[in-house]
Amino acid sequence: MAQNDIHSAVQERYGAIAENTSSCCGPATDCGCDTPSATLYDNALLEGLPVDVTNLSLGCGDPVSIASLNPGETVLDLGSGGGIDCFLAARQVGETGYVIGVDMTPAMLMKANANKVQMGVHNVEFRRGQIEALPVTDNSVDVVMSNCVINLSPDKTAVFGEAFRVLKPGGRVSISDIVTEGEFSDALKADMAKWSECVTGAIDVADYTARMQAAGFVDIQVVSKVNAEGIVPRQDGMPSIFSARITAYKPA
Repeated sequence: MAQNDIHSAVQERYGAIAENTSSCCGPATDCGCDTPSATLYDNALLEGLPVDVTNLSLGCGDPVSIASLNPGETVLDLGSGGGIDCFLAARQVGETGYVIGVDMTPAMLMKANANKVQMGVHNVEFRRGQIEALPVTDNSVDVVMSNCVINLSPDKTAVFGEAFRVLKPGGRVSISDIVTEGEFSDALKADMAKWSECVTGAIDVADYTARMQAAGFVDIQVVSKVNAEGIVPRQDGMPSIFSARITAYKPA
């Protein structure tokens, strides 16, 4: 599959979700990794967030809690969607900090900016771009986060390279993503719908962390790895599928 075809399929799917104002989509079993926010985050984190934000949570985990954010830090969220992780991060970095969300889907960016206005948040900015070519300057952010987005990329090596480029020396990444142990069948890999549902774009966790290491990251840790069959129903030809939280650092 061509990279442009994958990007188009992903953009079409998540644009449609953004335009469905009633909820993020249907039940979790119909949505790949688009899991309701109440099952992913501590309720205390979600307190005060409007339903337009929490209903548009399309992640598979909580990268904010393991990011250990500090006041004054600059945070970048890859594939920011409706902005839930950006708004959670903005609370933790405070008015002296700054959060940038990057997403390639115009409808998602419109929704995120509407949520920003509704919440009166001033330390968050949303930019249009692809995570394989980030619209962010070199050595400019303290933390890169991502929630169930890198698995959607057709070029994960480029994503990790870009994350490394934009991080300041000593900066860190905090990722929640779908990973596997084993490989998908060729037939499933060719299923564009399954790719855009956060399924067949997932790669083996050993390959995932090896690509991070090749990009230059150190101290790579799989903080948690839980069975994701409740998020991604298992089918014939599928490997074991997990929701993982992964951290790493750019050398100082």
